[in-house]
Amino acid sequence: MKQAITLFLIVLCNLSLFAQTTLEYKLNVGDTFVIQQNAQQTIVQEMDGATHELTNDMNGLLEFEVMAERDSIYEIAFTFKDLNLLMNSSIQGELMNIKAKEVFEGDLQSQIFNSLLDVPVQLILSKTGDILEVNGGDSLVTKMANASGIEDDFSKNMMKKGLEKNFGSEALSNSYKQLTYFYSDSLVNVGDTWQNEYSGKLNARNTWTLKAMNDTIATINGTADVIMEVNELGNVMNLSGTQATEIETDIESGFIIKMVVEGQSEGASTMAQLGDQKIPTTITSKITYEQIKD
Repeated sequence: MKQAITLFLIVLCNLSLFAQTTLEYKLNVGDTFVIQQNAQQTIVQEMDGATHELTNDMNGLLEFEVMAERDSIYEIAFTFKDLNLLMNSSIQGELMNIKAKEVFEGDLQSQIFNSLLDVPVQLILSKTGDILEVNGGDSLVTKMANASGIEDDFSKNMMKKGLEKNFGSEALSNSYKQLTYFYSDSLVNVGDTWQNEYSGKLNARNTWTLKAMNDTIATINGTADVIMEVNELGNVMNLSGTQATEIETDIESGFIIKMVVEGQSEGASTMAQLGDQKIPTTITSKITYEQIKD
């Protein structure tokens, strides 16, 4: 009887070990992934019983091409292939409507955003998806500023400072960790959880769970506590909230098949023209990333 129980326990242990797997990026030089990104964001501010609603809609195509593999990291060329931005205010109407592929003479915004297309930036990616380094973002910012046609150095440098917050090397690294950084550095079973953290405009403390896995797809869910800190053009936002993520990844390559990120944060914002007055502010967002197959 003891031998039977011992044998049973050994079999269970072996089954458990067999079920464990390492989820990570397994890329080959020349691999290319095109990701469709769609994002909707609603910002609601309230003051003295009045409400201002700002909506941002963005969609674009992102290309990732594996250029080299060395020392368990990957060198990847990251390129914006398309980018469209639409911003509306409940008070002021349409504030921005940019289609990066469409350039209009005398339209600074269209010239600036068109200049970022098809310009590769180098990402250094770990096998867990952490973006360790970005090279080329600052050159991209300079190219965008030059495309504006502004000749005054002071005005151009002011523009570069603003663009760096979204397209500089550090900003790109922080922004796209959301898309890549969700793997554990240990063996995992279905049902296991692990944590990681990334920072930037959005600081997220993530808890990930491997929900399901078959021969081709792993399903990972994430929850996060987030802190949002934005300081642009005299407008400051300090918000906190939560974020939920659902991911399907390709077991073979590790790259996402589809990812949906939904978040809600609340707090306060201030505007330079209103001094220290705090305006109650809520932001809700939904971002979808989906791999486009040829």
